[in-house]
Amino acid sequence: MQILLVEDEIALSNAVKKILEQRGYFVDAVYDGNSAIYYAQNVSYQLIVLDVMIPEIDGFEVVRILRNKGIATPVLMLTAKTATTDKVKGLNFGADDYMTKPFDTEELLARVNALTRRKGDVVVSHLTYGDLSLNIHSAILSCKEKSVQLSRKEFDVMKLFLYNPTATVTTDTVIANVWGTNSEATDNNVEVYISFIRKKLKYYK
Repeated sequence: MQILLVEDEIALSNAVKKILEQRGYFVDAVYDGNSAIYYAQNVSYQLIVLDVMIPEIDGFEVVRILRNKGIATPVLMLTAKTATTDKVKGLNFGADDYMTKPFDTEELLARVNALTRRKGDVVVSHLTYGDLSLNIHSAILSCKEKSVQLSRKEFDVMKLFLYNPTATVTTDTVIANVWGTNSEATDNNVEVYISFIRKKLKYYK
């Protein structure tokens, strides 16, 4: 199950991403309103966790734009804005739920579960395409009777490809999802890890 996390506080974003991934969710993290709209339009998410006070376009406007474009993905607003008027505004603009910071981890997970259940989705333990199967808990890639252990970066790259098996995944997308938008990773880093994965895939032949 894929979740889009929109939070400009890097430390908090990393913490929430880790919490969700430990529960078996796949999480794309972005840090501004324009990126949120772009990702929400181009990737099929089951939930968007959205801060209000983000750069470029605030969370309220992000929700309004997405709803006007016909994107019905559930939205959980996670923000420090606690006034009732802000909550009402977010819900009126199209958000499905609203949590204020600081938040309790178990409550966050309960709200995430409730919103994703509405779509009839379940948390998966494997990503598969053709004969390939990736265990998201152990990072073991299998094909028929053979299996290999992937490193953390190999796993992150492979997970991204298997989640979008028929789409063209750009190097910029890989860098943003695997290394982060503020990293100094380059196309060469991507090519190196793709080379590692290709060598391991040859093991199956």
